[in-house]
Amino acid sequence: MMGPATDSTDRSSQPLRRLLMQCKGAAGVAFLLTFAIDLLGLTPMLYMMSAYDRVLTSRSGVTLVSLTLVVVGFYVFWSALEWIRARLMVRLSLRIDWELSADVFDASFRRFVARKNVNVHQLLGDLLALRQFLTGPPILALMDAPFALLFILVAGIFHPYLAMFAAVSAVLMVLVSLLTMRWTAPILKEANNANSEASRVAASNLKHAETTMALGMLGAVRNRWYAQHRQFLTHQVQASEAAGLWGGFSGFLQKALPSLQLGLAVYLAMENLITGGMVIVASMLIGKAVAPVQKLMASWKDIVAARQAFERLNDLLLDDDRFGKTPMALPAPQGRVSVKAACAQPPGHTKAVLSDVSFALEPGQVMAIVGPSASGKTSLVKLLLGVWTPASGSVRLDGVEISDWSHDEVGPLVGYVPQEIEFFEGSVADNIARLGQVDADKVVQAAQLAGMHETILQFPKGYDTPMGESGFAPSGGQRQRLAIARALYGLPKYVVMDEPNSNLDEPGEQALMEAIATLKQSGSTVILTTHRPRLIGMVDWMLVLKEGRQVAFDHPKAIMEAIRKFQTPQSVSASDAMPTAPAGVMP
Repeated sequence: MMGPATDSTDRSSQPLRRLLMQCKGAAGVAFLLTFAIDLLGLTPMLYMMSAYDRVLTSRSGVTLVSLTLVVVGFYVFWSALEWIRARLMVRLSLRIDWELSADVFDASFRRFVARKNVNVHQLLGDLLALRQFLTGPPILALMDAPFALLFILVAGIFHPYLAMFAAVSAVLMVLVSLLTMRWTAPILKEANNANSEASRVAASNLKHAETTMALGMLGAVRNRWYAQHRQFLTHQVQASEAAGLWGGFSGFLQKALPSLQLGLAVYLAMENLITGGMVIVASMLIGKAVAPVQKLMASWKDIVAARQAFERLNDLLLDDDRFGKTPMALPAPQGRVSVKAACAQPPGHTKAVLSDVSFALEPGQVMAIVGPSASGKTSLVKLLLGVWTPASGSVRLDGVEISDWSHDEVGPLVGYVPQEIEFFEGSVADNIARLGQVDADKVVQAAQLAGMHETILQFPKGYDTPMGESGFAPSGGQRQRLAIARALYGLPKYVVMDEPNSNLDEPGEQALMEAIATLKQSGSTVILTTHRPRLIGMVDWMLVLKEGRQVAFDHPKAIMEAIRKFQTPQSVSASDAMPTAPAGVMP
């Protein structure tokens, strides 16, 4: 039904094709139902021919009533088959959605995190388009197309000339359809891609709406969006003009062919080769023979769109190396961290931003990562969370490579405070509970550890206050403390914080220190990046980075002594004063 996603990919390895093959039984039943429905399409023709050739000549009321009752029975059966086929196709489309929706959603997010070009809205729309395709007129047009031969054969029973005319008419319509497809499909694909990119640019710029307005950048942003939108308009106009040219020729054939068929049938009747009833039926047969092709042309745009959606979804799932893999369940992490010669490079880039980092931590230990800006602190955080895969070396949590650990499994057991803090649509309690089942005791415990409980109670609806883009907008310090509360939910055994005190005031920083002490006492491993010396005073280990390389890993006192020893009057920061060789690396 669909073309291959990639020429170089074995069809058996394509996830969508495998799923469709699993549904071939239901598709076969739908095809047989279509054959029966098209066969029943002969009913009105046979009724009309019998009425003209038998009832009118015999003037028998009994024959008319009997014939009418039989035809009504066929109509009931016909309608029942169409209803069954419709329900079957709905069930088939729902199965495809059930099987794919979660994988498409997850793969889209993984591709986005990997910094690959992805439009999540389009991919989820592709899934909807594929499901609608399987329940709408386009799929029925494809299934009806082979049965045009049925009506050509019936015309042949009346007279060979009628069959030849119907066959030539169908071939002409097929050729027009193929030429239309060949001419417009590539242009439509370019138009759809340009429209998708324009929508992505617009959605991305809306995230920075306040900055855009404040800095007077609306014109520049609009011009960038319109450059993509203009490409879409150009391709769409080209496709419409091409389709209009072939559509005009197709329209001429649709108007002329039935009349020509009727004229041929009248000529045959004049030669006493067919009956008068056959003349009327012959004019209907040409419509029946050409109708599937006409349906194909009318649905061609939707068919092309569905094929492109199929290819995009298939490519997405093929690119997602985790598709179809179910990692073995592992015990909950205890917080033992081991990093050996780790090298990091952003996804899609070839230049390393962090190299040769090695250290190890035991449960209950706290480590601070320090260094000047652009030294690689946040890149190391991404490695420690498994968001990035090491280009070389290893980052292990309890002996397991953390990038290979299922995030669905380990994520709820890990705490993380990012630099750029965003909240999801939902209440304060929902966000602290990470959109999972809200455990009120754990939510309050996390808020109290972050020093936010009393503040949350002052929110418009307390813990039920809506958050997200359209919800309550807390201050910068409140956002950071809410993010800390989210990270502390359930007292995870492994917590990573990226500049958790950058927006905190004195009480907030004191609450953060108390929370770290609580985590340490409970046996959790805590890793944080910071520029403030206050937090360094309570850590067990200190890792110093400079220009993407590890220059020191030791106890804070030893590093501070090294700073004083190597410090010069020009030195202004701990990282600038570090020796070029590591002070010590824990085995």
